[in-house]
Amino acid sequence: MYLPGFDIGAMPNHLNRSSIIAPIARGRRKFHRQTVMISRSDCVLEYTGEQLDEADGEIIMALIFFARPHPMGAPVPLNRAELLRKIKRSTGRNDYRWLHARIKAMTEATLFLEAKKRDGSTRYSIGRTVAFRIIAGFTYDDETETYSYNLDPRWVQMFSNKEYSLLDWDKRMQIGRGHDMAKTLQRLVATSSDLVQRYAMDWLKLKMEYASPVRKFRGALAAACNELERLGIVATWRIEVSTKGKPQLALWLPAPG
Repeated sequence: MYLPGFDIGAMPNHLNRSSIIAPIARGRRKFHRQTVMISRSDCVLEYTGEQLDEADGEIIMALIFFARPHPMGAPVPLNRAELLRKIKRSTGRNDYRWLHARIKAMTEATLFLEAKKRDGSTRYSIGRTVAFRIIAGFTYDDETETYSYNLDPRWVQMFSNKEYSLLDWDKRMQIGRGHDMAKTLQRLVATSSDLVQRYAMDWLKLKMEYASPVRKFRGALAAACNELERLGIVATWRIEVSTKGKPQLALWLPAPG
């Protein structure tokens, strides 16, 4: 089994719509233990492991990209410097240590995902009986002094039926430092082809693991949307009141072509 052919920046929609990757603040990370993550009603996602951030998401997308030419489950050679450059990181000693720690954390993390049909029945499930690890294996060969990793073949199922988003990687790498919330929104809007998208503010706050007061969240969200507008990822945006009287974020995407 092989992954579909695509450029760097691909991620299954069910993961992009969930809180498994979030724009969390630096510092000690929350540890989840079989936590039901925030997602849409057509997916149940339980996760055990450290809360992942946008940099972790970029590592995952890079590892998925490098694995495309290889049969899923087979060892994939890892050029750590190339990966770091892909995600616009330096290649100093601390960067290699950071990368090693993040890959180790994602090798230990497990998830269970159940995708549902419109009638609520199960379309497919992953990780119910055999644990699904984000990175199935990560090894170092002392003789050749090379690293390699393995991805679980069940990644192919999550990418099936074109249920994945493909980000504009160049624009993602131009998102300014401190704007991880903009990166989260970029992944979210990429899951739909709708040119106008609306998201409930309370759902977004939960999805983004944002613990500060609503007032601060609105300010951070406005800064993130302005960053997306600066880069042309969205054409315009506003915070409005829904027909149910609840605040929501409305985003207008640029017209295609």
